[in-house]
Amino acid sequence: MSQALGKMDGMTVDAVIFDWGGTLTPWHTIDPSGSWQAYASAYDPAHGPEVFAALGAAEDAAWKKARDDHRSTNFESIVRTAGLEPSGEQHLRGVEAFRKWWEPHTWTDPDVIPLLTALRERGIAVGVLSNTVWPRDDHEHYFRRDGVLHLIDAAVYTSEIDHTKPHPEAFQLAMKAVGMSDPGRCVYVGDRLFDDIHGAHEAGMRAVHVPHSAIPDTQRGHTDGEPDAVIERLADLLPIVDGWRR
Repeated sequence: MSQALGKMDGMTVDAVIFDWGGTLTPWHTIDPSGSWQAYASAYDPAHGPEVFAALGAAEDAAWKKARDDHRSTNFESIVRTAGLEPSGEQHLRGVEAFRKWWEPHTWTDPDVIPLLTALRERGIAVGVLSNTVWPRDDHEHYFRRDGVLHLIDAAVYTSEIDHTKPHPEAFQLAMKAVGMSDPGRCVYVGDRLFDDIHGAHEAGMRAVHVPHSAIPDTQRGHTDGEPDAVIERLADLLPIVDGWRR
């Protein structure tokens, strides 16, 4: 069941941009530090706990910077900050173990293919904007695996830009990537009230909340945005968009 809040007469929708984790990929309550533990054990089996501790500290610092200053980072920078070399055989072993750990937690929601297909049939551009340290290739691997990549017109990953959500620049770049300049014609869909809902509104976009993610307190920002609509599943988005287009 979905809920649209308030009225938005005389407006239309030309683009819908989605968050990734917790939105296109359903939320999983897991301890993501396990992925770094897998990397550390593969990178240096003799000193796995020490390597893991250094990686954990580096990642915590990176996400604190993202939350407080909205500054981005990437996978290789975290590895370097931990005092490791993000190249060579050791690193490749670590990356393989890291990706293998994440594999079960990256599957795309079954609603995504029919939803994105229906949006594109309406002439609506489809985009992705994700706060991530992962490289583009990793995300595209998962989208390709699940038969979704060809349905996405453009994607912006904060590992490739200077800022993270909720900074307006991240949303502006995502709009530009799908060929849009008017935020009033764009909708953002995400699971976080600070990064996604508050951020989208600050950029002038409408915002739809998917409220099923258990966001840790350490990842919550100073403001809970008020969404323009709340949906219980991604399939509920289409009638809301159709209503706004009318």
